[in-house]
Amino acid sequence: MNAPQRIPALQIEPDFRERARHALGDSQLRGNFRRAMDSLMVKRAAAFSDADEREDLRELGNAIRARALSKLPELLEQLESNLIRNGVKVHWAETVEEANAIVLSIVEQHGARQLIKGKSMVSEEMEMNHFLGERGIECLEADMGEYIVQMDHEKPSHIIMPAIHKNATQVGQLFHDTLGVDFTTDVDQLIQTGRRVLRQKFFEADIGVSGVNFAVAETGTLLLVENEGNGRMVTSVPPVHIAVTGIEKVVENLRDTVPLLSLLTRSSLGIPITTYVNMISGPRKAHELDGPQEVHLVLLDNGRSQAFADSELRQSLNCIRCGACMNHCPVYTRVGGHTYGEVYPGPIGKIITPHMAGLARVPDHPSASSLCGACGEVCPVKIPIPALLRRLREENVKAPDSPNPVMRDQGRKYSRKERFIWNAWRLLNTSPTLYRVFGFFATRLRGLLPGDIGPWTQHHSKPRPAARSLHELAREHQARHKESAR
Repeated sequence: MNAPQRIPALQIEPDFRERARHALGDSQLRGNFRRAMDSLMVKRAAAFSDADEREDLRELGNAIRARALSKLPELLEQLESNLIRNGVKVHWAETVEEANAIVLSIVEQHGARQLIKGKSMVSEEMEMNHFLGERGIECLEADMGEYIVQMDHEKPSHIIMPAIHKNATQVGQLFHDTLGVDFTTDVDQLIQTGRRVLRQKFFEADIGVSGVNFAVAETGTLLLVENEGNGRMVTSVPPVHIAVTGIEKVVENLRDTVPLLSLLTRSSLGIPITTYVNMISGPRKAHELDGPQEVHLVLLDNGRSQAFADSELRQSLNCIRCGACMNHCPVYTRVGGHTYGEVYPGPIGKIITPHMAGLARVPDHPSASSLCGACGEVCPVKIPIPALLRRLREENVKAPDSPNPVMRDQGRKYSRKERFIWNAWRLLNTSPTLYRVFGFFATRLRGLLPGDIGPWTQHHSKPRPAARSLHELAREHQARHKESAR
């Protein structure tokens, strides 16, 4: 069967506003997201049918994450100590450049030319595939969604479902054009096609790379959840396993992972548990028949310490990467993940990307929200996302030379003109005399107001003062009342 004309991938425009405008005009993209998000919201609601149980579990999840963050330095040291005792080699990286250099050194040490990688958002932060590809090293995605977007030279558009912006027709065309198979929209056939390609790669790969959902300090255990089995293959078939994760993923003990796993799977996909829950505590032992001969863990900072240093913004590190905030966000569900132009899209991306990339790179992110509060209401660990967005908006307009800056590139949207206007507004509303003088002239000269007063009038009618102020109307009413009383 011949494939219909190829639907082009989403074009990346130079800034957020242009990308949003492009996405809003793409009816196919909006339809794909609308159907997917509606389904995910229904599934999550069904998974948390008992509201009291849901809120109790969210409170517990928040407490677990807050406790871990309060002890973060100590837990990281404990994690490193126990991992080393278990035979895992631990590496620390402050920046993505350092993390990539560590991975490359391991690759070169083993003379590796092929890597197979499970789903990992931290590896996306590092742009590991691109980094290694430039050095002639193949790094193939094993997660089906990641495999699809890698094949189409795109970035993931969702934390949990990287190819959610594509429908079966688009994937069928991609496989037909790239792999030379017959065009089909049958999802099972498409998955089997991908598996046939990937299966052989698991045995050919020199190194397997994975992410980490939770790193348990008490036991030195790396916990990884997935539904396809690629994570288990990546971490057990190649002779070397490299895990990469952010420093915030550490938890105190195995007991803490139970409620967090329940929150993660029910919030993200509406399922009680994933098909696979992998717990990795070290390389293959002498009496074991399978598993890697060598395990490495790369712990990446990449701006997380900056968030940790602020007691309010630290709450963004609670995130367990479930994607629920995206699924319920009226902005994300209309423009999609690629519009954000960064690794982490949606509400959570708008509060963690400024720490990783700096506000100068994403100045529009904190303002790309209706502040409806849906993201905060569904967050499984109760991150106050709307409050943090407001905080980042404040950081965005602070004077660049403010003392003790919290954010890199603080004051990216600072405007002396805007600051003057607000100071004048404050003075006007705190001085009765000035307020009465302004009100008198505003009501008499209202016809002189300009028709265009900036972005507000692009989608709203311009504000027009009344013919009489409230004080004048009140005085006129009193005068009429006295007159009628005589």
